[in-house]
Amino acid sequence: MPVKRRASRLSPEKRTADILVAARAVFAERGYSDTVMAEIAERAGVVEGSIYRYFRNKRDLMFQMAEAWFEALIKTDEATLGAIGGARNRLRFIIHRHLTAIHEEPDLSRLVFQHLRPDPDYRETRLFALNRAYTARVVEVVKAGVAAGEIRGDVSASLVRDVIFGSIEHRTWAFLRHEGDFDIERLSDQLVDHVWAGLAVPGVQADIGAALARIEARMAARD
Repeated sequence: MPVKRRASRLSPEKRTADILVAARAVFAERGYSDTVMAEIAERAGVVEGSIYRYFRNKRDLMFQMAEAWFEALIKTDEATLGAIGGARNRLRFIIHRHLTAIHEEPDLSRLVFQHLRPDPDYRETRLFALNRAYTARVVEVVKAGVAAGEIRGDVSASLVRDVIFGSIEHRTWAFLRHEGDFDIERLSDQLVDHVWAGLAVPGVQADIGAALARIEARMAARD
């Protein structure tokens, strides 16, 4: 008698991941208002009712999708940021990484800026906590720079954080409205130059310039 094969079942983790991937694609194409759960279910290969086993509603699905994005950004950046020396270089990496994330994920960025952050309960969500952890890296870099004698002691670390992320949001908003583009490298350099000019202990910038001059001289001598 032939043995009946048991139908394979996806784990809850895999099912959730598949739904999030499908939701990300549909939200990107339709926007928040025009996205319907039925289409997400179809893309994920599940019946619509099964989505509600993992997500309470469309709002909950979108929040969890954004949370997964922030978690991935933090995890991916952690090792690289830890290996970078110097407060200025670390700030430049954070700025560059954030600009890259917006440029690569404009649809998800719009959802976060337009629909999730204005939510009246946003400050009570896990996404808010993740965003705080994500932006707190600037505060940590500034405090470490002060301790290392690179950054002035009277600098407000939280204000530096707000200046950096506020500036990035302002300068990329036209791009998110489909009204142009921005150069990641150029904007990263411009922003870190302006910020660092107000942070550096007198003489630190000059020391960096002198070091670069020595490197260029050695390279020229090899040629």
